[in-house]
Amino acid sequence: MAHSHDHDHDHGDGHDHSDGHGRAGHSHAPTSFGAAFAIGVVLNSAFVVAELFFGYAAHSLALISDAVHNLSDVMALLLAWGALWLSARRPTERHTYGYRRASILAALANAGLLLIVVGGIAVEAIDRLRAPAQVAGATVLWVAALGIVINGATALLFMRGRNDDLNIRGAYLHMAADAAVSFGVVVAAVVTILTGWLWIDPLVSLGIAAVVLFSGWDLARDSVNLALDAVPRDIALPEVRQYLTTLDRVSGVHDLHIWAMSTNETALTAHLVCPGGFDDALLHRVCAELSQRFNIHHATLQVETDGDACRLAPADVV
Repeated sequence: MAHSHDHDHDHGDGHDHSDGHGRAGHSHAPTSFGAAFAIGVVLNSAFVVAELFFGYAAHSLALISDAVHNLSDVMALLLAWGALWLSARRPTERHTYGYRRASILAALANAGLLLIVVGGIAVEAIDRLRAPAQVAGATVLWVAALGIVINGATALLFMRGRNDDLNIRGAYLHMAADAAVSFGVVVAAVVTILTGWLWIDPLVSLGIAAVVLFSGWDLARDSVNLALDAVPRDIALPEVRQYLTTLDRVSGVHDLHIWAMSTNETALTAHLVCPGGFDDALLHRVCAELSQRFNIHHATLQVETDGDACRLAPADVV
């Protein structure tokens, strides 16, 4: 039985550690995002305080709703930041994969937080529609305009990593949605000032809830799937199977599993049936190609000369 293992570094120790980095140039989230998280947390925390103060002073539910949403974003940033720190910790004898999976748990928590915020905003908005209150439109206008600047700037901090890591994408979506929401609040304030329509403010709050739900739905779906060890959305299992099946000397593939070790690192295990044997050089090349072509950086391949003898060969056996 042969075995090969890929980790994106070359140690020359008989295991394959190819240099194909795939997603973000490395299998782990860049530590440079630590500064982005710190800046985002400080800016948004200060803005939440300002929004709550001026929201209550101006009797604006839209501003208060946006503040609550921004508070959830601060918590989301803290969760993602903590997960980034944990995922960088070295493996231990008890946690042999390290703490990479903390990033998936953080993404799942962030998704749940978004849904809770949506429900709270919607309930308050419906109550305010039934009993509209006077709103200080000018105050709302200037505070929300500041929100566009802060949320937009924070979103830019995470833009370059949004396609490489679900946690970074979650932070980006939170901030980008907030910038759009703040723009909506500005529009509501202008309309209220010009027309005196008090129902505009709670109506915009319902719009905020819809934007938050829309922006968070994909995050919720993807984080739940990763928590359940589903194949990551950007990887097509049939294509990976086809690639392995068409390799020289491979007559069959079974017990193929692909799952996320973290929000930016994917693992694979498979049994390759090779009646004529399989050398280490070819195994190392296969692991390197899995990394480069499919962004699968942690591949473990078991080679068998007789696939029928393997108890895991049937498709319905896990």
